[in-house]
Amino acid sequence: MTQEAEKKATGAKVGKAAAAAKAVAAVQKPVEKPVVKKTAASGEAHSAKPEAKKAPVPVKPEAKKPTAKKDASAGQVKVTQVVGSIARRSDQQATLIGLGLNKRHRSRVLEDTPSVRGMIYKVRHLVKVEKA
Repeated sequence: MTQEAEKKATGAKVGKAAAAAKAVAAVQKPVEKPVVKKTAASGEAHSAKPEAKKAPVPVKPEAKKPTAKKDASAGQVKVTQVVGSIARRSDQQATLIGLGLNKRHRSRVLEDTPSVRGMIYKVRHLVKVEKA
């Protein structure tokens, strides 16, 4: 309640200290106790919390599958910067640095992954892309 509403209800003036005490009491909430249930069979009280957790079942490591060796150039692209990054947006400059390029006519051979392809697409007007 506001002070004005209390004045109307009680017909008396409410002091600052009394109003502050009521405000503090309104903010403080009582602490809730945990719910306790009794079982019909044993009559013992059980808390709502679950019992101790069971130990995890050990997982057997799977045998390593033989992998075929890939060609060194398979899945790689050669990226060459052909235009300078002066007067370009800062995110484009950061993308060039992320690709390992920062000056014209510098090249890098990178893995052909979706993240690298996305970076190349962002600066596609500044670079030349070839299969490695």
